[in-house]
Amino acid sequence: MSKFDDLFKQYNCNITDESVKQDIDKILANHYAENDNVEVYKQCLSQIDLTSLNGTDTHAEIIAMVEKVNGFKAVYPKLPNVAAICVYPALVSVVKEHLTENIGIASVAAGFPASQTFIEVKIAEVAMAVLEGATEIDVVISIGKFLEGNYEEVHEEITEIKSSCRDSHLKVILETGALKSPSNIKKASILAMNAGADFIKTSTGKIPVAATVEATYVMCQAIKEWHQKTGVKVSYKPAGGISTTEDAIKHYTIVKEVLGKDWLNNAMFRFGASRLANNLLSSIEEKEVKYF
Repeated sequence: MSKFDDLFKQYNCNITDESVKQDIDKILANHYAENDNVEVYKQCLSQIDLTSLNGTDTHAEIIAMVEKVNGFKAVYPKLPNVAAICVYPALVSVVKEHLTENIGIASVAAGFPASQTFIEVKIAEVAMAVLEGATEIDVVISIGKFLEGNYEEVHEEITEIKSSCRDSHLKVILETGALKSPSNIKKASILAMNAGADFIKTSTGKIPVAATVEATYVMCQAIKEWHQKTGVKVSYKPAGGISTTEDAIKHYTIVKEVLGKDWLNNAMFRFGASRLANNLLSSIEEKEVKYF
């Protein structure tokens, strides 16, 4: 038995799709309505990592996105700005050069989105993104290695990448849609936190199944148990496919009920999104808004 099997035994990893669904249905039935209001919409807006991860992204497009963030308070002085801008590594310097707001600069790295490259390349890309100005780094676990039970190597990679981040926060993406079971999602969450993740994140948004409420529930339960055992608070980020206000409030409600109020801020809870910002603004303003 490996040390990771021993680690997983300390947590409740014997969970089923049925039990997860029952718990989620109960939470949303009892608490969704109380969070479906403008103040929560504003809170969710402040937790967005405004994201552009297209192979076609140009400098001009990223500059335009940054300028929207820079000018947001002039247009909406009573609303909070987004938490960060997230781009590919080659565009980090563009964001840094033009950003005037005091928000995070996030970069995907380490062979995103497949993570199918050499560990040396992963470490180098992370280090270069940080050098260019990234204050947050989003990386994907080696999913194939995890699925074949090679937990040692997955853990070692995350640990080495964490060191390469220096003072920047590390968000570890589990790609939950590829993990096949809630038990695997729980184990991957624990493995990532044990290796030093500052955030655990659901998805890349690059495969069909992205951030589900089921993944949010399981990952938040892992964070809760981790905090109870270690005293360490790990942050959470659902990403991929969260585009409507209703989607956001469902995830928000689960985070609130499982983790509590300490996680309801943009240091502890983010949304990775591109379309969500406009939809939240539309809900707040009660009319269609296409600002971002």
